[in-house]
Amino acid sequence: MFDEGIKTSFWVSAEIRRCDELFLPMTILHRGDEGRGLVLIKQYIAGRGCIIYTRSRDMDGRLSWQNPLGREVVDEPKADEYIARQRKYDEDLWVLEVEDPRQQYLPVT
Repeated sequence: MFDEGIKTSFWVSAEIRRCDELFLPMTILHRGDEGRGLVLIKQYIAGRGCIIYTRSRDMDGRLSWQNPLGREVVDEPKADEYIARQRKYDEDLWVLEVEDPRQQYLPVT
């Protein structure tokens, strides 16, 4: 389980290493707040589109993952538009992209 006391930058580094072990390239598209920035992940599935994951806090302050555009694959332009809107709203947001041709990636909870 993700420790909410860990800095976001440390979690991002660990997630990139985890993806390396799965042979899935993950890149940072936008660096957010080092300590407490929320994370958005764009899972690119070659030839099909994208799935978006956002990490947010519930009413009790606990972190969880959501699929704001649904669990199904959406066109990449639609995913990119969503990311652009979120970055305008939250300057502290981290944006990561994972290239996942076999749709095997799930973010760590």
